[in-house]
Amino acid sequence: MYLGWLLFYLASVGPASAAGNCSYKALIEHLGLANDDIQMTYLRPVVNWRTPTSVYTDLYVTSITEVDEKAQSLSTQVTIAHGWYSDFTKWNPDDFCGIKVCPIKKDMVWTPDIVITESIKTEFATKENQYVQLQNQGVIVTSNTFAVTTACKMNLHKFPFDVQSCSFTLQSPIHSSEELIIRPFSGASFLTLSSKQAFQTQGEWEFLSINMSKANVSTLGELQDLLIYKITMKRRPLLYVINFLMPVFYFLILDLASYFIDSSGGEKLGFKITLLLAISVLLLLLQDMLPSTASDVPLIGVYCVVIFSLIGISVLETILVNFLMAKGNRTGPGRTTESLSALSDAVKDTKGTPDLVTDRHEEQLPALDVLKQILVEFQAAATHQNQQERKCLSWTRVATIIDVTFYFLYVTTVIVFLITLFRSWFLVADVP
Repeated sequence: MYLGWLLFYLASVGPASAAGNCSYKALIEHLGLANDDIQMTYLRPVVNWRTPTSVYTDLYVTSITEVDEKAQSLSTQVTIAHGWYSDFTKWNPDDFCGIKVCPIKKDMVWTPDIVITESIKTEFATKENQYVQLQNQGVIVTSNTFAVTTACKMNLHKFPFDVQSCSFTLQSPIHSSEELIIRPFSGASFLTLSSKQAFQTQGEWEFLSINMSKANVSTLGELQDLLIYKITMKRRPLLYVINFLMPVFYFLILDLASYFIDSSGGEKLGFKITLLLAISVLLLLLQDMLPSTASDVPLIGVYCVVIFSLIGISVLETILVNFLMAKGNRTGPGRTTESLSALSDAVKDTKGTPDLVTDRHEEQLPALDVLKQILVEFQAAATHQNQQERKCLSWTRVATIIDVTFYFLYVTTVIVFLITLFRSWFLVADVP
């Protein structure tokens, strides 16, 4: 990863000369670093103050430890390397036995005050590097590995199939652009390749690339130089698909299949209400995943709410169909049965031998009148029953028509919704 830096200060390493003083101490005394010199430790290493100091920087991402969507923060481990030119730390290697590189304590020379402006919390991932490397051409090189938590504005519209970009802005809080210029040392492709090779974690997020750009910002009327690194990463969605999206989809399929459950009992309605409660539990889990202040409604929220609403409407339709079916099953056979029984008894009373019938003719005249009355009542009851049956059949027919029509519209709505959601998730590009 640091091959560029090694080539930067080891390109011309050659055999050491036997002449001159061969100790680092002599070199440090020659450079004036042994004394507590204000020019060397506290001031920019330039002879003319109008000369700006150019700091060449590289940033490598070695791991993505945590992404907090609710807090909109990113925790990473990064390695930042700096190199700058000093007018006061040049020497001739031939005078010091060919010494071209000399490591010294960091507090012996001036170091640039460059910070990450998005940082919420910055710590050294390992022990702070206490040394810098001096090169005979006057170049000073240092590097440190940090555990950084930075603010990152995330667009969760396509969660969990989202790609996020977070910025690391390097800036000097004190020096203006006329005093200190921050420049990239390596290209974006080299940083991306080196970061992928050094990447230490294989968690939820996949590191994609590093890009860089230059900018200026005005602070208290002075322009300050900025170097912005943009880290792009992609979420691995398999866990969310298995644990969240697929169960909700299965609930929807079960609700469609519940159409074939008999509506005469209450099993169908109870089954649908159980599905509705199950999706309610998943919505509570989704609430803990996503921030409540998201500017765009996440598509996964639309997915769950629409399916919840569809199943809710399906429950209402089932209640209506059950009501119509129950109303259609109501019949009034009691009166008709009583009339048939009375008519049967009367007919049985009239049966007998011809002589007995003749003898009793006069006695049965009132009974015949009663029989006629019963027959009239029976005809009226039969007519009423036919009307009731036609009415019941009409309610049952209406319930069946509503059920079939709703199922057709339900299936059509589900197909259109899933196709539209798929297009929004995978085919429609994000608007920057």
